[in-house]
This record gives sequence, structure tokens and C-alpha cells, in this order.
Amino acid sequence: MLFFDLVVIIVSLILGSFFNVVAIRLLKKESITFPPSNCPSCHHRLGLFDLFPLFSYLLLKGRCRYCNKIISLLYPLGELLTVITNVLIFQRIGLTSELLPAFLLSTLLILSVLTDIREKVILDIITLPSIILFIIVRFFVGEESFLTYISGGLIGFGLLLLLAVVSKGGVGGGDIKLYAAIGVVLGPQLTIMSIMFASFIGAIVGIVLISFKFIHKKEPIPFGPSIMVGTIVAYLYGKEILNWYISILM
Repeated sequence: MLFFDLVVIIVSLILGSFFNVVAIRLLKKESITFPPSNCPSCHHRLGLFDLFPLFSYLLLKGRCRYCNKIISLLYPLGELLTVITNVLIFQRIGLTSELLPAFLLSTLLILSVLTDIREKVILDIITLPSIILFIIVRFFVGEESFLTYISGGLIGFGLLLLLAVVSKGGVGGGDIKLYAAIGVVLGPQLTIMSIMFASFIGAIVGIVLISFKFIHKKEPIPFGPSIMVGTIVAYLYGKEILNWYISILM
């Protein structure tokens, strides 16, 4: 399995670099294919080695090799996030058909986190096609029935919509659509668990950030990262957590 782990890591580094470009250009409503990747400060076209921000960021001490301007930490973060997520998925799921929806879900979550952190928005151009794609994939791949996964999407959408109403705008429309897509992949039980985890993580993060005065009390906090962590934990370990909890109650 070491060979496949290395393949996942290398491919994830490449994808992570691409996800950074996609997130930035979608936010700017620019083409994701042209022009080629370049420095956001001097616009110099990046070399092959520069396309791996995780390594080049460390070696160049967080600066552009061409203009010496500081590079945003979000670039290596995108690659690191992609590598960690995909390695966890592969280690847990293995070479099975479930890898297809798993890696597609990983892509959706990472792109959502990258846009949410940058501009506090999760784009419809990312979530809406994902919903359709996940429905198609779940028609062919999955341990549960197709209708179970569809109900997961409806539950994810409905619960986040309810949460948005109760919180009076504390949850954005992008989060609601994101959970509709997540629900199609996870199904009802794991979707509910994901929402619980994400809400708990989001609350803790908010308390910490406010306590240390990194943000103001009424300042909006990107919910995307909490959704990603909650979803990955529920997706990969949710059944074991649920069985453990039931065993305690019994």
C-alpha cells in the first residue's frame, strides 16, 4: 500500500495547487485555464517547481522567487489540506468503488474552504454542479439505496435551512447548498452527525477567536472549515462513533 500512498500524496499535491488557482479565479470570475499560474504580485509565470507551494513556500521562506513579495499562507494550506484529507480517505476506504464519491467530496470541501476563508462565501458554481454530480454517482455507487442518499441530501439542506432561520442569518446560503451536496454522499445518519460535529467545532472556534480578540463578537466566521472537519470525521468514522455511543447507552 506504500506505493499507492505515495501516488495519493503526489497527486494530491498537484490537485491542491490546482484547487488554489480554481478558488481564486472563481472568486474573481476569471478563467481557470488562462492565463497560466502566475505570482499575484508581479504576475510572473510560475515555474514547474513553483507549482508546489507546500515545498516552494518553505524553501523560499514564504516569498516569491521573482519579486520577493510575501506569499499568502493559504497557498501551502490548500495543498496540505488536500494531502491530509485524501490520505485519510484512502487509508480508511482503500481501493474500493467508494473512493470515487469520497475524492469528489474531498474536492468539494477543499474548494469550499478555500473560497470561504478568502471571501467568506461558498460559490453556487461549486456546490450546485456537485449536487447533480453526486446524485449521478450515488445512482451507481453506494452501500445504501439510492433513495437513502437522496434523503440525505434533503435532510442536509433542510436542517441547514432551519439552522439559518433560527440563527437569523448566522448560516449562509452557500452552507445550505453545500450540505445538500454533502448529504447525498453521506446519507441521513452521517449527515446529521456531520452537522452536529460542525456546529460544535464552529462554536468552539468562535469562542476561542473571540476570547483572544482575533475577531469581534459580531464578526462573521467562515463555517466552511468546521463543515469540512465535521463531515470528514462523520464520513470516515461516523459508524464506529455511533456504535460506540449506542454501546454506552446499552
